Amino acid sequence: MGVDAVLYRQVRAGPARRRPSYVSTEVVADPHDVLLDLLKRVRGGGRTPLLDRVDPLGELVVDAEAIPQLLAELPCLAEVAQAPAEVDQIRRLALLAQRCLNSRDAEIRFEGD
Repeated sequence: MGVDAVLYRQVRAGPARRRPSYVSTEVVADPHDVLLDLLKRVRGGGRTPLLDRVDPLGELVVDAEAIPQLLAELPCLAEVAQAPAEVDQIRRLALLAQRCLNSRDAEIRFEGD
C-alpha cells in the first residue's frame, strides 16, 4: 500500500480537445511503503502541510507552482529518515520535483494504492 510519485507532462490539446491531457513520464515507485512510512512520521506536525494531504488510498496532484513548497518540505522527511532506503527515496523524490520545477507543463501526482 505504498504511495508512488509520478511525473506527468502535459500533452498539448489539439483543435478538437478542450482540455490538455497528461502522460506519465517518470515514476518514483514505493513498493515497500518507504515513502508512506516517512509521511506517517511527519504527518500532523504542522511543518508539511502539502505532504500531509497525500492520501495512501487516493491521488494528490501537485502542479508546477506548488513544487517549491514540496521541495521546502522534503528536508522534514530527511530529518526522520533512518535507513539508506529512506534517504534514497527522498533523494529520488527531490530529483523528480526538480524536473517538474524546470518544466512548467508538468505536475507530480502522488498515487496511493
